[in-house]
Amino acid sequence: MIKQKILLLLIIVIGITILLAEPFEGKKEGDLIEPYQSAVGKILQDQRFESIRLKIKDLVRKGEVASISVAVAENGKIVWEESFGWADREKRIKATPHTMYSLASISKPLTATGLMILVEKEWIDLNEPINKYLGAEKLVAYIGKSSNASVKRILRHTSGLPIHWNYFYENDPYQPPSMEETIKRYGIIVTIPGEIYQYSNLGYGILGYVISRVSSKSYSQFMKSEVFLPLDMTHTSVGIGKGLEAYAAQRYGVDQQLVPFYEFDHPAASAIFSSVHDLIRFGLFHLKCHLPDQYKILKDESIDIMQNDEDLDYPGKEYKLGFRVIEDDFGFRSVSHTGGMEGVSTEIKIIPSENIALVVLCNNRDSRIYDLDNEILAAMLPKFKENLRKREKNPEETASPIFSPPSDLLGEWDGEIKSYSTIQPIKMKVQDDGDIHVELVGQMETLLNDVSFKDGILTGRFPGEIKTEDASRFFHYIELKIKLYPNNRLSGYACANSGRWFGLGSWITMRKTSSD
Repeated sequence: MIKQKILLLLIIVIGITILLAEPFEGKKEGDLIEPYQSAVGKILQDQRFESIRLKIKDLVRKGEVASISVAVAENGKIVWEESFGWADREKRIKATPHTMYSLASISKPLTATGLMILVEKEWIDLNEPINKYLGAEKLVAYIGKSSNASVKRILRHTSGLPIHWNYFYENDPYQPPSMEETIKRYGIIVTIPGEIYQYSNLGYGILGYVISRVSSKSYSQFMKSEVFLPLDMTHTSVGIGKGLEAYAAQRYGVDQQLVPFYEFDHPAASAIFSSVHDLIRFGLFHLKCHLPDQYKILKDESIDIMQNDEDLDYPGKEYKLGFRVIEDDFGFRSVSHTGGMEGVSTEIKIIPSENIALVVLCNNRDSRIYDLDNEILAAMLPKFKENLRKREKNPEETASPIFSPPSDLLGEWDGEIKSYSTIQPIKMKVQDDGDIHVELVGQMETLLNDVSFKDGILTGRFPGEIKTEDASRFFHYIELKIKLYPNNRLSGYACANSGRWFGLGSWITMRKTSSD
């Protein structure tokens, strides 16, 4: 009898030991892990946010957005976590804190976190050329040197890559090309590395490709095994992970109609799905809160580098390594990122000095979503509220200055737009009255619209067609961003911009042939 009791006691002790020693490898995507503060399903509320709750409820009740999910953490604890509206209107599935939203560009700080794991292992050097980690297809420099397009400059959007987005909808007869093919077509350096800040989805798409090459895992596998599961983010995946389909929020357009599912040729920049519960825990990790059920995938020093490392090219520049850092965000230093595309509005923001993190996710594109972070912080921080109200009473002037061309721009210019498959001659005439006439040879002469000239860079757009196979998929206009250099030279990118489907950059260069 005594032996039986001892045996039973040993079984109980072993069972408890197994339960307590739960390795992260045993967790699966989709596991309903208890929130750090509460049991699953319990809505965490805080009376400080009641007016914001009512505002969100009103947006949902009126049908202006399908759903909004919010999470706020303070001093290492989640103090508000709640969802409003429909994750899927058609199936009448309500949004919850575990609903997985398309994140759009909040994918970037997640990708940057994964990359820094490889930097810590010394498998990647931030200061080395990105081409060192690519395969046969490498970045090609039309100006400057490709060797100066470092990993760090890719992270900071200062590598010289042009603007880029490329979406592929399930109801269109087109499929995303391989990353090798995308690099071959659009991996071009069009401004001297370190010279200009140009936000580039392609750059982060390339970083995801580098992660897969260096780690010998696919990008999605690496992010799952090295970032998501160790941080206990079981409702986070690149795309919609297998077995997680029931948790995914649908995307809805401005007409509130269902948006067909779409993918990208730059997944590491845009393709991650996550829940508000998971993402607030990601924010807590970047606040160095060291939650007991999260593995320390990065040293605190690496987190500091991501948020604080100074850019020698752009002292004080807001974009660091995967995050946008504002030194004076209504009196506080903030570390944040937003995401926006068809059917998506998202934001994550942390205030390190106050140990605050917040996340707002929505399955519509609606600019009002980006005001909620300020309202949340105003409810928590009296100084923030005071400074915010001052700006509301004295809004900054936002009117664009009237374009007045400098003498160096006046005259006639000839050049070419060089894409991966064509060279198209282009002519431009800049008049002293501010009108700029543009003609792609063989196409209609037209005016350059929405013209701006700032810091030596001319921007504008005009009707025209870049005649490549992929740009010819849909109607587009041409967007210019060209820098004025000495010796009467203009160069930069010409982007085939279709709006919903793509923005594809090609090299453009011009020389002045006559002056007015």
